Amino acid sequence: MRKLDTKTIVVASHNAGKIQEIRDLIGPLGFTAKSAADLNFIEPDETGTTFEENATIKALASANASGLPALSDDSGLVIDALGGDPGVYTANWAERPDGTRDFAMAMQKVETALEKVGATSPESRTARFVSVLCLAWPDGHTELFRGEVEGNVVWPPRGTQGFGYDPIFQPQGYETTFGEMSSDQKHGWKHGDQHALSHRARAFKTFVETCLEA
Repeated sequence: MRKLDTKTIVVASHNAGKIQEIRDLIGPLGFTAKSAADLNFIEPDETGTTFEENATIKALASANASGLPALSDDSGLVIDALGGDPGVYTANWAERPDGTRDFAMAMQKVETALEKVGATSPESRTARFVSVLCLAWPDGHTELFRGEVEGNVVWPPRGTQGFGYDPIFQPQGYETTFGEMSSDQKHGWKHGDQHALSHRARAFKTFVETCLEA
């Protein structure tokens, strides 16, 4: 495993919610982070069929464009009753013909699909959020970190915090959705803590332990 020896990195994302979450997690560690959106980098085509492949594509694109280490996240909602969908195509389910993303529409698509297969009880709506972080260097070296959190899909959506599908995901052991949690509650982790709640925080915790700590 290669250690990260700089405090300046690029967040390889154009997703405002995701960029803010990564900044919330990495900021307390003393990093200066600009995003691919800030730097007007072209979004690479995510042609992978796994979270790991797509995270690597994004991180390498920003590392090559910036000459700096880049940290990407590829994440999605994996629903058992839908055979793992939307999975790596989680963002695609929100796409409109004009190229914008509408997650209210995407959440309705999920609910419609669950109803179609008869998944109406809580025990039939098991799901997990998956996050894979990729740290890439300009020389092409990469490190991958995966985090998952189990839960259930709920309906109707609850809460206006977070982003994406957060209002319909209730993590296991909690009575609230990610959409009803503050950023601190959702992540449940700060540097030095042992517990992490969200998929992204769990992946991030592994990244810190692997690449930052001696």
